[in-house]
Amino acid sequence: MLKTMRKHGVTLALFAAGSTGLTAAIDQLTKNTIADQAAKQQNALFQQVIPADRYNNDLLQSCYLVTAPELGKGTHKVYIARQGEQAVAAVMEATAPDGYSGAIQLLVGADFSGTVLGSRVTEHHETPGLGDKIELRISDWITHFAGKTIASESDAAWAVKKDGGQFDQFTGATITPRAVVNAVKRAGLYAQTLPNQLSNLQACGE
Repeated sequence: MLKTMRKHGVTLALFAAGSTGLTAAIDQLTKNTIADQAAKQQNALFQQVIPADRYNNDLLQSCYLVTAPELGKGTHKVYIARQGEQAVAAVMEATAPDGYSGAIQLLVGADFSGTVLGSRVTEHHETPGLGDKIELRISDWITHFAGKTIASESDAAWAVKKDGGQFDQFTGATITPRAVVNAVKRAGLYAQTLPNQLSNLQACGE
């Protein structure tokens, strides 16, 4: 009886060990696959806000954490685009805190001379059918920032048309596009200050 119990105990122990090892192997394999997919999706998003021919480094490996009021409250990630050793542009996480239904999260690409290269909304809670036109899948409105230059902080062109600027507002919804225009403008202005900060930026993961 005791011998039989020992035999079953050993069998169960081996089974448990095998199951644990298999689970760990599957977890590791899945983790790598998920990480690879996340990296591909992030790089695809980068290419929507900065032309691929503008840089030749791995943006994910050139990530920095910044605390800058121009990008919104809290810490934001900034990715520095380089040609060889030369920093040429930045992709910045930014927040428009004053959307109609709350904060709007953005990704903004800009060079260091005041030109916005592209922008995309990554998260929002705006009203369907009204404010959600900031989403690329709903409207191409968000693409109209690409190639626009910010002359200065007082550049009146960087506003919705209702406020005397160059960007369309939405019928029945001015607050949302106004918030996005202002956030993209602030991010573009912040990008101009980055060359003098590069040596002091904190790398992601440090």
